Amino acid sequence: MQAVRLAALRRLEISDAPEPQLRRPSDVLLRISVVGVCGSDVHYYATGRIGSQVVRYPFILGHECAGVVEQVGPAARHLRPGDRVAVDPAMPCGVCDQCQAGRQHTCRNLKFLGCPGQAEGCLAERLVMPEHCCLRLAEGMSPQRGALSEPLAIGLYAARGALPLKGARVGILGCGPIGLSVLRCVRLLGAAEVYAADPLDYRARAARGAGADWSGNPADGLVERIRAQAPGGLDAVFECCGQQSAVDQALDLMRPGGRLMLVGIPEVERIALVIDRARRAEVRVLNVRRQCGCADDTLKLMAAGLLDADFMVTHRFPLPRAAEAFALVSGYHDGVIKAMIEF
Repeated sequence: MQAVRLAALRRLEISDAPEPQLRRPSDVLLRISVVGVCGSDVHYYATGRIGSQVVRYPFILGHECAGVVEQVGPAARHLRPGDRVAVDPAMPCGVCDQCQAGRQHTCRNLKFLGCPGQAEGCLAERLVMPEHCCLRLAEGMSPQRGALSEPLAIGLYAARGALPLKGARVGILGCGPIGLSVLRCVRLLGAAEVYAADPLDYRARAARGAGADWSGNPADGLVERIRAQAPGGLDAVFECCGQQSAVDQALDLMRPGGRLMLVGIPEVERIALVIDRARRAEVRVLNVRRQCGCADDTLKLMAAGLLDADFMVTHRFPLPRAAEAFALVSGYHDGVIKAMIEF
Protein backbone atom coordinates (compact mmCIF):
# COMPACT_ATOMS: atom_id res chain seq x y z
CA MET A 1 0.00 0.00 0.00
CA GLN A 2 1.00 3.64 -0.31
CA ALA A 3 1.63 5.87 2.68
CA VAL A 4 2.64 9.50 3.16
CA ARG A 5 5.66 9.82 5.43
CA LEU A 6 7.23 12.88 6.98
CA ALA A 7 10.87 12.37 5.94
CA ALA A 8 12.26 15.63 7.36
CA LEU A 9 10.96 19.03 8.36
CA ARG A 10 8.47 20.18 5.71
CA ARG A 11 9.26 17.19 3.49
CA LEU A 12 6.57 14.58 2.80
CA GLU A 13 7.26 11.52 0.66
CA ILE A 14 4.87 8.94 -0.76
CA SER A 15 6.25 5.41 -0.63
CA ASP A 16 5.23 1.79 -0.28
CA ALA A 17 4.49 0.53 3.21
CA PRO A 18 3.72 -2.94 4.55
CA GLU A 19 0.08 -3.91 4.60
CA PRO A 20 -1.18 -3.60 8.20
CA GLN A 21 -2.25 -6.82 9.91
CA LEU A 22 -4.89 -7.58 12.51
CA ARG A 23 -3.01 -8.15 15.77
CA ARG A 24 -5.81 -8.45 18.32
CA PRO A 25 -9.06 -10.41 18.03
CA SER A 26 -11.14 -7.22 18.06
CA ASP A 27 -9.07 -5.33 15.49
CA VAL A 28 -10.60 -3.92 12.31
CA LEU A 29 -8.86 -3.33 8.97
CA LEU A 30 -9.98 -0.13 7.23
CA ARG A 31 -9.56 1.19 3.72
CA ILE A 32 -9.09 4.92 4.28
CA SER A 33 -11.39 7.26 2.33
CA VAL A 34 -10.36 10.72 3.51
CA VAL A 35 -7.93 12.37 5.96
CA GLY A 36 -8.21 15.92 7.30
CA VAL A 37 -5.06 17.98 7.81
CA CYS A 38 -5.06 19.16 11.44
CA GLY A 39 -3.11 21.95 13.08
CA SER A 40 -1.28 19.44 15.27
CA ASP A 41 -0.17 17.57 12.13
CA VAL A 42 1.24 20.88 10.90
CA HIS A 43 3.14 21.37 14.17
CA TYR A 44 4.99 18.10 13.51
CA TYR A 45 5.42 18.98 9.82
CA ALA A 46 6.87 22.44 10.49
CA THR A 47 8.74 22.02 13.79
CA GLY A 48 9.13 18.27 14.29
CA ARG A 49 7.59 18.28 17.75
CA ILE A 50 4.81 19.25 20.10
CA GLY A 51 6.39 19.74 23.51
CA SER A 52 7.98 16.47 24.59
CA GLN A 53 6.58 14.56 21.60
CA VAL A 54 9.37 14.58 19.03
CA VAL A 55 9.19 13.03 15.55
CA ARG A 56 11.64 10.29 14.61
CA TYR A 57 11.84 10.22 10.83
CA PRO A 58 10.30 8.81 8.74
CA PHE A 59 6.87 9.04 10.33
CA ILE A 60 3.28 8.78 9.08
CA LEU A 61 1.12 11.72 10.16
CA GLY A 62 -2.66 12.11 10.34
CA HIS A 63 -5.48 11.33 12.77
CA GLU A 64 -8.71 12.83 11.35
CA CYS A 65 -10.07 10.13 9.08
CA ALA A 66 -12.93 7.99 7.85
CA GLY A 67 -12.94 4.77 5.88
CA VAL A 68 -14.58 1.48 4.96
CA VAL A 69 -14.21 -1.77 6.89
CA GLU A 70 -12.39 -4.44 4.86
CA GLN A 71 -11.78 -7.12 7.50
CA VAL A 72 -12.70 -7.74 11.14
CA GLY A 73 -11.13 -9.92 13.81
CA PRO A 74 -12.97 -12.89 15.30
CA ALA A 75 -13.93 -10.95 18.44
CA ALA A 76 -15.40 -7.96 16.59
CA ARG A 77 -19.07 -7.64 17.52
CA HIS A 78 -20.47 -4.51 15.92
CA LEU A 79 -18.84 -4.03 12.52
CA ARG A 80 -18.81 -5.98 9.29
CA PRO A 81 -16.91 -5.58 6.00
CA GLY A 82 -18.46 -2.80 3.98
CA ASP A 83 -19.43 -0.65 6.97
CA ARG A 84 -18.43 3.00 6.65
CA VAL A 85 -16.88 4.43 9.80
CA ALA A 86 -15.35 7.50 11.38
CA VAL A 87 -12.25 6.88 13.48
CA ASP A 88 -11.67 8.00 17.05
CA PRO A 89 -7.85 8.30 16.94
CA ALA A 90 -7.34 7.75 20.69
CA MET A 91 -6.58 4.19 21.79
CA PRO A 92 -6.70 4.03 25.62
CA CYS A 93 -5.63 0.96 27.57
CA GLY A 94 -8.93 0.70 29.49
CA VAL A 95 -7.31 -0.54 32.72
CA CYS A 96 -5.23 2.29 34.21
CA ASP A 97 -6.51 4.62 36.93
CA GLN A 98 -7.36 7.33 34.39
CA CYS A 99 -9.40 4.98 32.22
CA GLN A 100 -11.18 3.58 35.27
CA ALA A 101 -12.04 7.16 36.30
CA GLY A 102 -13.62 7.86 32.90
CA ARG A 103 -10.65 9.93 31.71
CA GLN A 104 -9.60 7.84 28.72
CA HIS A 105 -8.14 10.93 27.04
CA THR A 106 -5.45 11.09 29.75
CA CYS A 107 -4.86 7.34 29.80
CA ARG A 108 -1.44 6.49 31.25
CA ASN A 109 -0.76 4.22 28.28
CA LEU A 110 -2.60 6.14 25.56
CA LYS A 111 -1.74 5.55 21.93
CA PHE A 112 -2.93 8.23 19.51
CA LEU A 113 -2.78 8.14 15.74
CA GLY A 114 -0.02 10.25 14.27
CA CYS A 115 1.56 10.96 17.67
CA PRO A 116 5.33 10.29 17.90
CA GLY A 117 6.20 7.47 20.26
CA GLN A 118 2.60 6.24 20.32
CA ALA A 119 1.25 5.24 16.89
CA GLU A 120 1.85 6.13 13.29
CA GLY A 121 -0.92 8.04 11.58
CA CYS A 122 -3.66 7.39 9.06
CA LEU A 123 -2.15 8.96 5.92
CA ALA A 124 -2.01 5.54 4.30
CA GLU A 125 -4.33 3.48 2.14
CA ARG A 126 -5.14 1.05 4.96
CA LEU A 127 -5.20 1.21 8.73
CA VAL A 128 -5.84 -1.23 11.57
CA MET A 129 -7.74 0.07 14.60
CA PRO A 130 -9.50 -1.44 17.62
CA GLU A 131 -13.18 -1.96 16.85
CA HIS A 132 -14.27 0.40 19.64
CA CYS A 133 -12.45 3.26 17.87
CA CYS A 134 -14.47 2.78 14.68
CA LEU A 135 -17.85 4.49 14.77
CA ARG A 136 -20.38 3.56 12.10
CA LEU A 137 -21.54 6.45 9.95
CA ALA A 138 -25.25 7.08 9.60
CA GLU A 139 -26.88 6.31 6.28
CA GLY A 140 -26.05 9.05 3.83
CA MET A 141 -23.31 10.65 5.95
CA SER A 142 -20.25 11.34 3.82
CA PRO A 143 -16.71 10.24 4.72
CA GLN A 144 -15.79 13.93 4.81
CA ARG A 145 -18.29 14.49 7.61
CA GLY A 146 -16.93 11.43 9.37
CA ALA A 147 -13.45 12.96 9.37
CA LEU A 148 -14.82 16.33 10.49
CA SER A 149 -16.41 14.67 13.52
CA GLU A 150 -12.97 14.50 15.17
CA PRO A 151 -12.36 18.27 15.50
CA LEU A 152 -16.07 18.78 16.19
CA ALA A 153 -15.84 16.33 19.10
CA ILE A 154 -13.04 18.45 20.56
CA GLY A 155 -15.27 21.49 20.21
CA LEU A 156 -18.13 19.69 21.96
CA TYR A 157 -15.89 18.50 24.79
CA ALA A 158 -14.49 22.01 25.28
CA ALA A 159 -17.96 23.58 25.23
CA ARG A 160 -19.31 21.09 27.75
CA GLY A 161 -16.42 21.87 30.09
CA ALA A 162 -17.21 25.58 30.28
CA LEU A 163 -19.90 27.25 32.33
CA PRO A 164 -23.51 26.33 31.68
CA LEU A 165 -23.73 28.02 28.31
CA LYS A 166 -27.43 28.75 28.06
CA GLY A 167 -27.63 32.52 27.99
CA ALA A 168 -23.85 32.93 28.35
CA ARG A 169 -21.60 35.49 26.69
CA VAL A 170 -18.69 33.66 25.08
CA GLY A 171 -15.43 34.64 23.41
CA ILE A 172 -13.47 32.52 20.93
CA LEU A 173 -9.90 33.59 20.16
CA GLY A 174 -8.63 31.79 17.06
CA CYS A 175 -10.98 30.81 14.24
CA GLY A 176 -9.24 27.86 12.67
CA PRO A 177 -11.03 24.50 12.52
CA ILE A 178 -10.93 24.00 16.30
CA GLY A 179 -12.15 27.50 17.09
CA LEU A 180 -14.94 27.17 14.53
CA SER A 181 -15.84 23.76 15.99
CA VAL A 182 -16.09 25.33 19.44
CA LEU A 183 -18.24 28.09 17.95
CA ARG A 184 -20.71 25.62 16.48
CA CYS A 185 -20.90 23.74 19.77
CA VAL A 186 -21.34 26.70 22.13
CA ARG A 187 -24.18 27.86 19.91
CA LEU A 188 -25.73 24.40 20.09
CA LEU A 189 -25.50 24.47 23.89
CA GLY A 190 -27.28 27.80 24.13
CA ALA A 191 -24.71 30.60 24.23
CA ALA A 192 -26.58 33.90 23.90
CA GLU A 193 -23.72 35.96 22.46
CA VAL A 194 -20.53 34.83 20.75
CA TYR A 195 -17.57 37.11 20.03
CA ALA A 196 -14.82 35.70 17.81
CA ALA A 197 -11.40 36.95 16.73
CA ASP A 198 -8.68 35.90 14.32
CA PRO A 199 -5.80 37.84 12.71
CA LEU A 200 -6.76 36.39 9.33
CA ASP A 201 -9.73 38.40 8.09
CA TYR A 202 -11.16 35.52 6.04
CA ARG A 203 -11.31 33.33 9.15
CA ALA A 204 -12.97 36.07 11.16
CA ARG A 205 -15.57 36.30 8.36
CA ALA A 206 -16.01 32.52 8.46
CA ALA A 207 -16.76 32.78 12.18
CA ARG A 208 -19.44 35.37 11.48
CA GLY A 209 -20.96 33.07 8.87
CA ALA A 210 -20.81 30.16 11.33
CA GLY A 211 -22.86 31.94 13.97
CA ALA A 212 -20.71 34.54 15.76
CA ASP A 213 -22.56 37.74 16.65
CA TRP A 214 -19.35 39.72 16.22
CA SER A 215 -15.94 38.95 14.79
CA GLY A 216 -12.80 40.97 14.29
CA ASN A 217 -9.03 41.18 14.30
CA PRO A 218 -7.34 40.78 17.70
CA ALA A 219 -4.87 43.54 16.80
CA ASP A 220 -7.65 46.07 16.23
CA GLY A 221 -8.69 47.12 19.74
CA LEU A 222 -10.26 43.75 20.44
CA VAL A 223 -10.76 44.10 24.19
CA GLU A 224 -12.22 47.61 23.98
CA ARG A 225 -14.55 46.70 21.13
CA ILE A 226 -15.94 43.62 22.85
CA ARG A 227 -16.13 45.34 26.24
CA ALA A 228 -18.22 48.07 24.64
CA GLN A 229 -20.84 45.42 23.80
CA ALA A 230 -20.39 43.28 26.92
CA PRO A 231 -19.34 45.75 29.63
CA GLY A 232 -19.69 43.20 32.41
CA GLY A 233 -17.26 40.83 30.72
CA LEU A 234 -17.60 37.41 29.14
CA ASP A 235 -18.67 34.28 30.98
CA ALA A 236 -16.22 32.02 29.14
CA VAL A 237 -13.38 32.56 26.70
CA PHE A 238 -11.97 29.74 24.57
CA GLU A 239 -8.33 30.31 23.61
CA CYS A 240 -8.00 28.30 20.39
CA CYS A 241 -4.73 29.49 18.84
CA GLY A 242 -1.99 28.73 21.39
CA GLN A 243 -0.76 32.32 21.58
CA GLN A 244 0.36 34.25 24.66
CA SER A 245 -1.33 37.40 23.34
CA ALA A 246 -4.67 35.56 23.20
CA VAL A 247 -4.31 34.41 26.82
CA ASP A 248 -3.63 38.01 27.86
CA GLN A 249 -6.65 39.30 25.95
CA ALA A 250 -8.84 36.53 27.35
CA LEU A 251 -8.12 37.63 30.92
CA ASP A 252 -9.02 41.22 30.01
CA LEU A 253 -12.32 40.02 28.53
CA MET A 254 -13.47 37.83 31.44
CA ARG A 255 -16.07 38.63 34.05
CA PRO A 256 -15.19 37.71 37.64
CA GLY A 257 -15.69 33.99 38.13
CA GLY A 258 -15.56 33.24 34.41
CA ARG A 259 -13.75 30.33 32.80
CA LEU A 260 -10.74 30.48 30.53
CA MET A 261 -10.61 27.35 28.37
CA LEU A 262 -7.12 26.68 26.96
CA VAL A 263 -7.75 24.67 23.80
CA GLY A 264 -4.94 25.78 21.47
CA ILE A 265 -1.53 24.06 21.30
CA PRO A 266 1.32 26.54 21.87
CA GLU A 267 4.62 26.09 20.05
CA VAL A 268 6.46 27.53 23.07
CA GLU A 269 7.23 25.66 26.27
CA ARG A 270 5.59 28.13 28.65
CA ILE A 271 2.49 30.31 28.64
CA ALA A 272 2.14 32.92 31.41
CA LEU A 273 -0.86 34.34 33.25
CA VAL A 274 -1.03 37.87 34.60
CA ILE A 275 -1.77 36.41 37.98
CA ASP A 276 -3.09 39.63 39.53
CA ARG A 277 -5.90 39.78 36.97
CA ALA A 278 -6.64 36.06 37.15
CA ARG A 279 -6.51 35.88 40.96
CA ARG A 280 -8.51 38.99 41.75
CA ALA A 281 -11.29 37.93 39.39
CA GLU A 282 -11.01 34.28 40.48
CA VAL A 283 -10.91 33.25 36.84
CA ARG A 284 -10.98 29.47 36.49
CA VAL A 285 -8.42 28.19 34.03
CA LEU A 286 -9.02 24.79 32.41
CA ASN A 287 -6.83 22.93 29.96
CA VAL A 288 -8.73 21.07 27.26
CA ARG A 289 -7.09 17.81 26.19
CA ARG A 290 -8.59 16.57 22.92
CA GLN A 291 -11.99 15.03 23.72
CA CYS A 292 -13.41 12.49 26.11
CA GLY A 293 -16.63 10.60 25.45
CA CYS A 294 -17.89 13.03 22.81
CA ALA A 295 -17.12 11.23 19.55
CA ASP A 296 -20.33 9.19 19.39
CA ASP A 297 -22.47 12.12 20.57
CA THR A 298 -20.92 14.33 17.90
CA LEU A 299 -21.78 11.89 15.13
CA LYS A 300 -25.35 11.61 16.40
CA LEU A 301 -25.71 15.40 16.46
CA MET A 302 -24.31 15.60 12.93
CA ALA A 303 -26.68 12.90 11.70
CA ALA A 304 -29.60 14.81 13.24
CA GLY A 305 -28.57 17.97 11.40
CA LEU A 306 -27.72 19.82 14.63
CA LEU A 307 -23.96 20.14 13.97
CA ASP A 308 -22.56 21.06 10.58
CA ALA A 309 -18.94 21.70 9.68
CA ASP A 310 -18.94 21.26 5.89
CA PHE A 311 -18.29 24.99 5.49
CA MET A 312 -14.81 24.51 6.98
CA VAL A 313 -13.61 22.34 4.08
CA THR A 314 -12.07 24.78 1.65
CA HIS A 315 -9.62 22.54 -0.23
CA ARG A 316 -9.40 18.92 -1.38
CA PHE A 317 -6.34 17.06 -2.64
CA PRO A 318 -5.76 13.54 -3.97
CA LEU A 319 -3.19 11.46 -2.12
CA PRO A 320 -0.31 12.18 -4.55
CA ARG A 321 -0.68 15.90 -3.73
CA ALA A 322 -0.56 15.51 0.05
CA ALA A 323 2.60 17.65 0.22
CA GLU A 324 0.69 20.51 -1.41
CA ALA A 325 -2.04 20.21 1.19
CA PHE A 326 0.43 20.50 4.08
CA ALA A 327 2.27 23.42 2.48
CA LEU A 328 -1.04 25.20 1.95
CA VAL A 329 -2.25 24.72 5.52
CA SER A 330 1.08 25.55 7.17
CA GLY A 331 1.32 28.77 5.15
CA TYR A 332 -2.34 29.81 5.56
CA HIS A 333 -2.52 30.27 1.79
CA ASP A 334 -5.51 30.71 -0.49
CA GLY A 335 -8.08 31.19 2.27
CA VAL A 336 -7.58 27.69 3.64
CA ILE A 337 -9.46 26.57 6.73
CA LYS A 338 -9.56 22.78 6.41
CA ALA A 339 -7.82 20.76 3.70
CA MET A 340 -8.88 17.18 3.03
CA ILE A 341 -6.75 14.48 1.43
CA GLU A 342 -8.92 12.05 -0.50
CA PHE A 343 -8.07 8.46 -1.38
